[in-house]
Amino acid sequence: METLEMQKSTEIEYPILEVIEQRRSSRAYSDKAIEPEKIKALFEAARWAPSSVNEQPWVYLYATKDQAALHQKIVNVLMPGNIIWAHQAPLLIVAMARKYFSQNDKPNGAAKYDLGSANAFLSLEATRLGLNVHQMGGFDKEKAHVEFNIPSTHEAVVVIAIGYLGDINALPEDLRARELTPRQRNTQNSFVLNKEF
Repeated sequence: METLEMQKSTEIEYPILEVIEQRRSSRAYSDKAIEPEKIKALFEAARWAPSSVNEQPWVYLYATKDQAALHQKIVNVLMPGNIIWAHQAPLLIVAMARKYFSQNDKPNGAAKYDLGSANAFLSLEATRLGLNVHQMGGFDKEKAHVEFNIPSTHEAVVVIAIGYLGDINALPEDLRARELTPRQRNTQNSFVLNKEF
């Protein structure tokens, strides 16, 4: 059995879409509000993501800073390490997956996978629009379900912070250092096989 050796690189190995090259998950947000039409464009991009049997099992609950109470409720379900910076984001989204197929109520094993696909489309559209997206698994799922009355048929999977890029110097020192570190990705030979293990 072959063992894949994990190697990392900061370089783009082959030409790809510019928005993929530009996408980054910064933690620094400006106070600038996101235009409503751009928010609609984010969800429109998610709408056109592929899904198993076209189920489209994604559901998004969002709040802008103009909706202070709801925005703060989303902040309150985050883990402390994320609250430090995410409260500054002008748009916060709770991304959920419907756990069962709508046509027969059977478990949808692809629901979270499909939500990830929709989130990827949303993220790339955000990058195209000049926005920064940072997805967070670091939140209290049980608390989110209670706070937002999420039914048992749905699962809160990630919280997404979106906004215009802010001043990284405003971040705490440890986070600032992470922001300045070049992005690293596993090289293709670390995860692509053209033969059996």
